[in-house]
Amino acid sequence: MSRAALLVLADGRFPAGGHAHSGGAEAAVRAGHITDAASLEEFCRGRLHTSGAVAASLAAAASLGVDPGELDLAADARTPSPALRVAARRLGRQLMRAARATWPHPELDALARRFPKGAHQPVVMGLTARAAGLGPLDAAYCSAYEGVSGPATAVVRLLSLDPFDATGVLARLAPDLDRVARDAVDAGRVAVTEGVDVLPARSAPLLEIGAEAHAAWAVRLFAS
Repeated sequence: MSRAALLVLADGRFPAGGHAHSGGAEAAVRAGHITDAASLEEFCRGRLHTSGAVAASLAAAASLGVDPGELDLAADARTPSPALRVAARRLGRQLMRAARATWPHPELDALARRFPKGAHQPVVMGLTARAAGLGPLDAAYCSAYEGVSGPATAVVRLLSLDPFDATGVLARLAPDLDRVARDAVDAGRVAVTEGVDVLPARSAPLLEIGAEAHAAWAVRLFAS
């Protein structure tokens, strides 16, 4: 296992396409739900414990060898919003391109053939971690961290929020990230023997509603 590989995968500059997405923050800013660092922190905490926990468990399960096709179906079932499903597959496709160039692996090649238009991003994240020689906890951390760092970075642009304040938000979320990542691995290990239905299925209705509204905007800064 290489900790350096974990740094590469978790780096915001890794060319996986996340910079073009706000993780629902753009819609939340327009709706007045995010106005400052405090409301950004509450948004990120809520996202982390709902959709973030689901994504982290999918990534951990994929890293543990659970069938990626079953995981992709599970991700679809846990993503009611068509706009979010499109965004997840677009991000998965971009991550796949970056992963295959960085850590070539037969399992990544097989997944790319199976889902030419892109699998859900957390599923690809789990297999990418596996290809990089990382474990399920690493995959869960990468997925969970991306789920909050994306909105934090986006709000710096959307509200001209001080980057120091945005980074402080992420630092204060560290204990929550630890808990979500550990729980995701536990769920992934159960899924190995009991199937994908045991994985978390937590909902975030405002994120789903906001994504559908955001997809219909004529002008927007981020893709989702």
